[in-house]
Amino acid sequence: MKNPAPRETILSLFSQTPDGFVSGERISTNLGISRAAVWKHIRNLRQAGYLIEAIPSRGYQLLKSPDVLMPESIQTGLDSRLVGSRVRCFDETDSTNMQACRMGDEGGVDGLVVIADRQTSGKGRMGRQWESPGGVNLYASILLRPPVLPFEAPKLTFLSAVAVCRAIMHCTGLQPTVKWPNDILLHGAKVAGLLNEMSSETDQVHYVVLGIGVNLNMRQEQFPDDLRYPATSLFMVSGQIVSRLDFTRTLLQEIDALYQTYLEQGSAPIMSAWEELCDLTGNTVQVDCNERQISGTMIGLAEDGALLVKTATGKVEIIYAGDVRPLSFEKDEA
Repeated sequence: MKNPAPRETILSLFSQTPDGFVSGERISTNLGISRAAVWKHIRNLRQAGYLIEAIPSRGYQLLKSPDVLMPESIQTGLDSRLVGSRVRCFDETDSTNMQACRMGDEGGVDGLVVIADRQTSGKGRMGRQWESPGGVNLYASILLRPPVLPFEAPKLTFLSAVAVCRAIMHCTGLQPTVKWPNDILLHGAKVAGLLNEMSSETDQVHYVVLGIGVNLNMRQEQFPDDLRYPATSLFMVSGQIVSRLDFTRTLLQEIDALYQTYLEQGSAPIMSAWEELCDLTGNTVQVDCNERQISGTMIGLAEDGALLVKTATGKVEIIYAGDVRPLSFEKDEA
């Protein structure tokens, strides 16, 4: 197993001490380096935004960490069994999903997390671009190797959605809702999107990549003018800056817990949790399916995750791909 980087080791030592003080001698011993080399690593951490004070006879004390997403920061204090066991962070990349798929093809481990500060080619559904400015949001992809048949794997999208909603509720107290198949909404505006990709054969899943983009601290002026649907951020709704580091740790822990449920109990509890977060059931919706539009009452999900819509004629349409738009919130009493 690869030894942790010096920066990761030092940050881990800070997290292990009740009073926050770590002696230079302890760092030197753990890393097997000289005291002069310790000082260089402390200096590099300060340059990266960590506020570290040196107290004679007591050692170094970490007073404040920057809101920068780095493997050692994310993994320090992360309480998960699988997800986040390996973390890769990029200042900039084309797409975290692209990176995770490349790593999946190259033998990346189950539970690997790929994060970018900014993306140049963020991927949304149906080939759309996901706007990905740096320093404000979370762009993450999780590589999983579930022991399931390929037809079961798409249900992991519902797992991602529930995890994002729970992380939002935990970190902000806000109450998000879900919109089939992969949108997270606050007050009707999109705050997060999901894009899952899979590599498989007829009877075997090689890997699944859970792509997640959450608008955390984005401002109105950072959104493009030609958005297809209204969008928002946690900051715009709450008026409070959200710690990207805290949110990332919380999200990974929620995904890890739900994934263990998925492996042990199947998809039923995940689907049920998703339906509890959906406020469109029983309401009139329109679904754009390429060149076809279907209108009717949303009545829930099929066992395989397809959307069920009852039209005015009484026919139940089974929809596997499309964009859902609410037409009213008046319950269908028929």
